[in-house]
Amino acid sequence: MYTIELKNVDNCIKPLHGVNCAPYLSKLGENQTVIKDMFTRANIPFSRLHDVMGAYGGTYFVDVPNIFRDFSADENDPASYDFYYSDEYIKPIIESGTEVVYRLGVTIEWGSRKYRANPPEDMEKWARICEHIIMHYNCGWCDGHEYNIKYWEIWNEPENPPMWTGTMEQFFRLYEITSKHLRKRFPDIKIGGYGSCGFYAVTNPYADDFYKSFITWFDEFLPMCREKNCPLDFYSWHIYSFSPLEVAEHARYVRRRLDEEGFYATESHLNEWNYMDSEDGFARMHNEIGASFLAAAISLLHREGTVDAAMYYVFSHRSSYTGFIDQNTGKEDIPFRVFVSYGKLYAMKKALDISFDGPVYAVAAENEGKILILVTNYSAQAVTAKINLPVKGIDSLIGETVALNDNEIRLEAYATAEVTL
Repeated sequence: MYTIELKNVDNCIKPLHGVNCAPYLSKLGENQTVIKDMFTRANIPFSRLHDVMGAYGGTYFVDVPNIFRDFSADENDPASYDFYYSDEYIKPIIESGTEVVYRLGVTIEWGSRKYRANPPEDMEKWARICEHIIMHYNCGWCDGHEYNIKYWEIWNEPENPPMWTGTMEQFFRLYEITSKHLRKRFPDIKIGGYGSCGFYAVTNPYADDFYKSFITWFDEFLPMCREKNCPLDFYSWHIYSFSPLEVAEHARYVRRRLDEEGFYATESHLNEWNYMDSEDGFARMHNEIGASFLAAAISLLHREGTVDAAMYYVFSHRSSYTGFIDQNTGKEDIPFRVFVSYGKLYAMKKALDISFDGPVYAVAAENEGKILILVTNYSAQAVTAKINLPVKGIDSLIGETVALNDNEIRLEAYATAEVTL
């Protein structure tokens, strides 16, 4: 028997059900309808724009070289920029009430030749190009918008050669130049990065030098930012795992290192994460195992409070990394239901302090006397969970869930449920 204890109202529900990208269909009207419907139903708080339209950025979307196509052009001339498809992509996201997290950089290049993952030949000019992209989306420049996009991320995974061919020192220089320039021009936005590959060596004693290098980058990046007075409003990092406990341990590690280096106010953003294992990870992203993993990891992250925002990778039916949409049919898959359920908690705003015992994981919210719990059994055996308040109703999102009496519920293997108290 496992026990779920609910205590006093703790704080606000954290935005842990953000996503990367958005569904995109060829017909604009359909695209707007799908995004607005799915984003609204799940109450998605953030959409991080990275790998938009897949490898090489679809040639037209979001990436700096997709918008500013000729680096030798005049960065002050509106004619040097092409915002058409990026505007089309972003508009329904904004209209759905979701905030955009805009990654300033490039999409991964897997090929043997790199066209865009190289250090900019003129870093100061690159920073000014980023300035004009922000002007377009926040200040109306170049027939633009006033979206008030808050979060602007500099690059993604520079420790990874398909994302950055330069040295660590070159990237640090790019971050210093760009972050300082953007802070001077836009004092109210939040600037961060760098979308770290993650910290697998923290939990894997057999990690090779490549994975250990991710920690070296982090350990040298933070002092660099402090010593050179670079803005770091948020630090972003990634993990792909089948263990909710590993996700939570990495989150604690990032928060601890930020605090140790004096970055107490810097937000921790887990802005790429998903289920992954070495056996059949991509298939399990789409089924009850991947769904239960999402619910379990979110429950742990929320209880421990070490992450300020999280963004699932990826909400696009064109990627093998999505467990929300079947990439062949475009139909919704069951892990999306977890985000719909968490979106209900997010709307209730008031989080309850909660204790639970793995493999049972839970997160709860309260509003005007109504309590809603998202609970999952992340294990291959059925379990019984006892809740310290009377259960009024159960909605089984995934798997078979059986109510035993007023305050006990039976959860089948990898079952996830909404419980009303």
